[in-house]
Amino acid sequence: MVIGIPREILKEERRVAALPETVERYVAMGFEVLVEAAAGRGVYRTDKEYAAAGAEIVANAKTLYDRADIILKVKQPCFNEDAGQHETELVRPEALLICFLHPAAPGNHAAVRVLRDRRVTALTMDGIPRITRAQTMDALTSMSTITGYRSVLIAAGHFPRFIPMIGTAIGAIQPAQILVVGTGVVGLQAIATAKRLGGIIKAIDIREEARREAGSLKGTQVVGFEVPAEVAHGEGGYAKALPEEWLERERELLRTIVSQMDIIILSALVPGEVAPILVTEDMVRSMRPGSVIMDISIDQGGNCAMTEPGREIVVNDVYVCGTANIPGSIAVDATWLYAHNMLHYVENLFPNGPGAPRLDDEIVQHSLVTIGGEIVHKGALKAMGRAAGSE
Repeated sequence: MVIGIPREILKEERRVAALPETVERYVAMGFEVLVEAAAGRGVYRTDKEYAAAGAEIVANAKTLYDRADIILKVKQPCFNEDAGQHETELVRPEALLICFLHPAAPGNHAAVRVLRDRRVTALTMDGIPRITRAQTMDALTSMSTITGYRSVLIAAGHFPRFIPMIGTAIGAIQPAQILVVGTGVVGLQAIATAKRLGGIIKAIDIREEARREAGSLKGTQVVGFEVPAEVAHGEGGYAKALPEEWLERERELLRTIVSQMDIIILSALVPGEVAPILVTEDMVRSMRPGSVIMDISIDQGGNCAMTEPGREIVVNDVYVCGTANIPGSIAVDATWLYAHNMLHYVENLFPNGPGAPRLDDEIVQHSLVTIGGEIVHKGALKAMGRAAGSE
């Protein structure tokens, strides 16, 4: 069986799905590995290093996709200008595709349907369950750690004031007010980074345990309201999609806070589902000029009604960032983490090396999106049904 590692082509994406050291492991398992030329350039790894690890370097994506039985990618497929085709159309029928597919996000529905129609077995790395056995494969947690850290730095770079209190001979400049919405892995890392920069931090989460963890970070003011555990908690401790009446309560709380904030980090996600809209247009317009919103839930639709996927915009003098691949800006560490998460996932999928994948495994079942001409991912089906109903 042939594993293909294409060069990532999403805008400003520098990561790659495999490093020479993980390629060596795939070869040792019995796979033939193809790597597209310059695939590792963004993380300073050369074609020579991949070749020395046992990979065959191929000149272009079309050749790689034509030959590969299994495609390992970082981000969701997009249009390949060099090949003149969308990557979903380049994947061979009946092949396997493993990447961050984000199948519930509206912008990815068309790609999921193409993969279904081509009978591709597609698996998404954001569907791995939070269980002990899956920890080494949990790319969502790995990338969330980077996203939480980097999002605050990006926000600080666009904020036209200091973050910490600064004393001067003519008076003190007050610290920035920072709100973190969603205190999972992303949110906790954002809080820790904002604290290091000296901001005044508020945090919101619907889960009691998540609020408690945020509150344990000294200096963080946790705000929120009680939501019944059966309403707020999903599998593995992740947040659960709230019914509309509870979402409106959360929006009402945010309306009392947003206008006072200088920087907002939005990271409220339900794994495998469309992100809930929590910050409305009127909330954005209530913020002070120069304020910053980092909507890092954008891969799953975003938490802010004004966010445009993949774009940085200004609304009423408020900077709203919808950058879709923040981990790609710390590409070296992000790739090291992701490549090893992917390696462990493939080892679990093919415990006996090349041959039939173990599709009945619990971890694989959670991450399965399309198989045998069908869409089987619950979050994607739910989102697609909702989208169809709104047309």
